[in-house]
Amino acid sequence: MSNENPVTVLSDEECWDFLRSQEFGRLAFHLAEQVHITPINYAVDDDTLLFRTAEGSKLLAVVMNPDIAFEVDLYDDESAVSVILRGSARLLEEDEAHRSENVPLRPWVPTLKYNVVEIRPTEISGRRFELAKPWTHLNVD
Repeated sequence: MSNENPVTVLSDEECWDFLRSQEFGRLAFHLAEQVHITPINYAVDDDTLLFRTAEGSKLLAVVMNPDIAFEVDLYDDESAVSVILRGSARLLEEDEAHRSENVPLRPWVPTLKYNVVEIRPTEISGRRFELAKPWTHLNVD
């Protein structure tokens, strides 16, 4: 990538590859006429995302209003990648929840999370950014 074009638009396939390589993102949802955002760990299952949750605001929100946004990003000193998807979430019925056993959906905290939620995207987009961060190259004595 050159400095003349520091932003690259990712293809859908590149977005999915990036999502598969990560396991932590941010879920945005509506609840009680407010927008909330919360970190979740997830796994990709075909063309959907799965996450586990306990009873609480995330579960209540997706049952009441399934419209969500989800974002995953990663950066270092030279580049950054961000993938955003919009779609709908739904609580999987017991006979479908076993799908979470076929993907690397690992708990990050030792709490019981019996509910499996599927995010089905209607839109996905991603960008890769070449970072200049000129202040990191300054010699300060």
